Formats: sequence, structure tokens, C-alpha cells
Amino acid sequence: MLKSLFNWKVLLNLVVAIGVFVGLVWLTFRWLEYHTKHGQEIPVPNVINKSVYDAVKILEDTGLEYEVDSAEYNPKYKPFQVLKMHPLSSSRVKPGSLVRIVVNPRTWAPITVPDVINKYSGLAFQRLDQVGLKIGDTIYEPSIQKDALLRVLYKGNAVNPGSRLPRFSVIDVVVGSGPMRNISIPSVVGLSVKEARAVILKSMFEVGLVEHEDGSKDESDIIYYQDPASGDVRDQGMQIDLWASKRTPAELRAKVEQLNAIYRMKVDTSLPPVHYDEVPNHPEPSYDPPAAVPMPKKEVFKPEPTKTEPAKNNGATGTKPASIPAEKPKSTAASNQGSGNKQATTGTTQQPAQKPKAKKVVVE
Repeated sequence: MLKSLFNWKVLLNLVVAIGVFVGLVWLTFRWLEYHTKHGQEIPVPNVINKSVYDAVKILEDTGLEYEVDSAEYNPKYKPFQVLKMHPLSSSRVKPGSLVRIVVNPRTWAPITVPDVINKYSGLAFQRLDQVGLKIGDTIYEPSIQKDALLRVLYKGNAVNPGSRLPRFSVIDVVVGSGPMRNISIPSVVGLSVKEARAVILKSMFEVGLVEHEDGSKDESDIIYYQDPASGDVRDQGMQIDLWASKRTPAELRAKVEQLNAIYRMKVDTSLPPVHYDEVPNHPEPSYDPPAAVPMPKKEVFKPEPTKTEPAKNNGATGTKPASIPAEKPKSTAASNQGSGNKQATTGTTQQPAQKPKAKKVVVE
């Protein structure tokens, strides 16, 4: 068996097989080098801060593929300005490699209008401001939903929730001002139930009980009675009850009279009118306050200083000087005569005690 292995024919076939295998491997690697451009690298050009049109032209001239992506709008940069790139400009890549560039968009991305219909206006305004919408005019419209946001308008057209608008768009809002008072109720007798609903809602009233004669729910039945009656005044938002039938109101006159006896109050005019007498308006008496009585003035008597005269020398007689009796204090009756008349009318008043005057001593 070993002799057969070393036969020249077997060795020749083995050598041929090895040569074919090596050739196939060599050709495979050469094809891979050509396909992958092994050993061929080019520098990535710097396109940051250039416009997207210039960046694309530079990459195409260099032999590189490109992919453009947009970021969130930044007002600090120009529209369509290249903000980032990958790989960076300092790297080297093979020809035909993909370069991804990030571009600043032209403006803000559109936003979705939130659902704020029939919400309180204060909360609705806050929600609209949070998403980036600016409120322009506020239009008030009569509605039973007071201070509720009824519609959102953009350039005069109503905008539904979920619509997309440019960021920072100016919108107008319609807010309910509350129901109006003393509004005449419209007449819906003779109309179908569907038409009556539209007329009542247009007048800002509510549809109350709808009673069909045959118990059906047919909207084509004719209204033959309503309560309150047409022409009555009510506040908006009040309910209007309806009675409908397939027959006309003229055919249901007896039924109408029966309902009038229940829902229409008749005023009895046979009683005499009530007469009201006006109470005379007497002026209130005025009382003058009593006059103030002036208090009498008190006289203050000051003591007179004692006057002394030098003694005269009578010689050797040595007689003692004669003393002059002291003067009595004058009566105050004379001084009070002027004010005595006034004091007499108001009663007697006790006079203060008078101090006696000092005695005068004359020495001769």
C-alpha cells in the first residue's frame, strides 16, 4: 500500500490539487483587495458651517457618499447650515465611504394643536402657550359654557385638535361669554323633530323632553306642541319640551287644548285691581340743641401794698402815732350788677369768698 502511495501518478495529482487550491486562494484575496480598495484611503473634507448645497458638492467631488439628516431648529444658526458630520474631518476613509451630515432646518418643526375645546379658558391658554402657539385676539361669543374655549382659529379658519401648525403661529380663540338673559323662545310648532332641534340649538337653548304620540323615535314627526310657548322670554340654556306626532297640529286641537290646561296658566281678570295708597311723606322734625349758658367770670382781687410815710418828729412830747382804722372791703354787689340780670334768669350762683384788703397804716 505504501508503494502505491508513492506512485508518480498519485504524486502528480496531489501536486496539481495543491496548486489549484493555492491559486484559488490567491485569486480570492486579489479580488477582495480590488473590491474593498485595500490600501486606498482619502481624507474626509471639512464641511461644517457650510451650506448643505456646498457640502454635498464637496463630498461628491471627493468621491464620498453622503446622507443628510436634520436636527431640531436652532435660531442661532442659518437655515440649511451643516452643524455636525460623521466621520470627522480629521479621519481618512476609503473612496465611496458614507459621510453623515446633520443640517439645521429652515424653520421650527410643525406642532400638533392640543385638544382644548370646551376646556376652561385659563387652562387652555396655558396649554397652547406650552406647545408654542401664540394667542392673538380673544373673541367672546354667547354660550351657556361661560369662560370655556369654543373654537381655535388660524388665519380665520377653524382648526381641529390634532392639526399641525408652524411653531409660534398666532391663533385666535373664541370664548363663551355666558348665556344671554330674557331671550324670546323660537316657535318650532309645525316643524319636524330634526328641524326643531336645529332651531333650538341655534338659539342657544336645550332640547328637553321629546314625547312622540305613537311612542316611536322618528325624527320626521311633526311638532304640535311646545313648552314654554313661543314668544316667552327665558335665559339661554333653558330646556324646551316638545310633543310630536305624525298628524298635523290642526288634527290634534283637542290634545293641544288639554296640554294648555296643564302648562298654560290663565290669569283671572274678573277681580278688581288692587289699589295701593301712597303713604304721605312727612318731614322729620328738627330739634335745635339748647343754647350754651356762659359761665360768670371770677374777679380776682389783688392785695394792695402797704404804704408807709416817714414819722414826723413832734419834739419831746413823744406822742404815739394815731392809728387809722382799716378800710372795710368793698362790696361786690355793685360790680355784679351788670351781670346780675343774666344770672337771675339761670338761677342764683354762689359767689366766691372775698379776701379782705390789707390795712393801710399812716404814721405821722
